[in-house]
Order: sequence, then structure tokens, then C-alpha cells
Amino acid sequence: MDTMLYKLDSFEGPLDLLLHLISKNKVSIYDIPIVEITSQYLEAIEGIEESQLENTSEFLVMAAQLLYIKSKMLLPKNEEEEEEEDPRDDLARRLAEYQSYKEASGELRKTEFASRYMFFKEEEKIEFPLPEYNKKHTIDELTDAFNSIMQRKLRFAKPEKRAFSGIVGRQKVSVEKMTDELLGRLKKTGRLQFKKAFSGRKSKPELVATFLAILEMIRSNRILAEYDEEQKDFILIKTKKEVADEQR
Repeated sequence: MDTMLYKLDSFEGPLDLLLHLISKNKVSIYDIPIVEITSQYLEAIEGIEESQLENTSEFLVMAAQLLYIKSKMLLPKNEEEEEEEDPRDDLARRLAEYQSYKEASGELRKTEFASRYMFFKEEEKIEFPLPEYNKKHTIDELTDAFNSIMQRKLRFAKPEKRAFSGIVGRQKVSVEKMTDELLGRLKKTGRLQFKKAFSGRKSKPELVATFLAILEMIRSNRILAEYDEEQKDFILIKTKKEVADEQR
């Protein structure tokens, strides 16, 4: 019979070669004809020294294991040894596990480049309407929040020059001007914390004018004041009416 020639570097390891031989002989992993398979395996690795296979030692170790199993199978057994585990069982388990991994990798390889044929719709920005805020707040709640800001501002404010002289008249601050300024800030951010609406206001007239501007905008349905539990403060938000007016 002609000797079969194998190119060992076409196999991923000794288990891969063994699976090939088992498949070629059409036998079961769990009932390996160890004499024939060992003989064929040794023939396959005869030229291993000349090959450029990196894992040469793995093939030689497997050859030694096959010869060991073959010797155990050929030795006569006494009655006590008949109950022992089949020496091929461990090899069969390793082959079955390797085969399952090989089949799984084959399935994954099929879908490796599948995404190149898939096309995805570009990201679409979806604008969700702001939830309706149904909680009602009294003017007293806003006034309390304003008084808290006033007290904090006055506590740390430096005395104004007009506090020491009657030469300079009262500072006049336009509520309309403050309204325009607040709407300008809301146009950029969409939301404004009540406390931050008073940032940069140093005098009492500026603080009062800002507060009156907020009240007037709430009264004319240009903004809403919603209470934020996390920040413990009101949040000023433009109404749908104000947004529609700006877009005209």
C-alpha cells in the first residue's frame, strides 16, 4: 500500500491531524482503532524534522501518548483490570472538545466579513417634546426664593458709594432691559436656574428689577418656573408660546 504524504503545517496541531485521520478512516472518536490510527499518525510525522512547523514538540508528545495507549491496549488484562477505564477515553474527550471548538470557529468565520454587505441608516436626531409641568407654585414661593438671594447678596456685598453720600441720585434700572437680557440668556441655554438669573447683579435696584422682570414674563406666559428637587431651586424655561414667537 502506498504511503500517504501529509504537509503538517496545514494542520493546526496534533489534535487536528488526529481528527483528519479519524475522519478519513470513517471511525468514531469514542471507538478509535488505536493500532491503525497510531501507525498512520507516525507515518504522517515522519518528515517532521525537515518541516518548518513551529509546534513540532506538540506532535511528538502526541505520538508518545498514542504509543502509550497502544501498548496498554495490547497488553493482556487480568480480571481486576477489566473494570479500569478505557485508556482511549481521555483522548476521546479531548478530541470531542477540540472538534466542537473547531466547528464553532468555522461558523464564526462564515460571518466574519458579513458586515461588509450591510448598510445602516444614518443617525437621525429626534426631538422629544418637553414634558408638561403640572405642579402649581404660588407667588410667595418665588418671593421667598428671591428674598433668600437678596439676603445672600447683601450679606457679602460691599457698601455702595451712594450709601455715604446724597450727591449721587438713585440708580434707575429698567425692567424691560432686564427682561431682554434674561430672554437673551434663555435663548442660548433654553433653561436658566433662578439663582443664576441674579448673577452679576450687585445693587438692590438691579436685583429688584430682575425679579420684577421674571414675574412679568411668568404673568405674560413667556416663561415657566419649575422647581427642581435635586438643585433645590426654581428653573426658568421658555414657554411654547415664546418659542413660537421667536421663530416668526
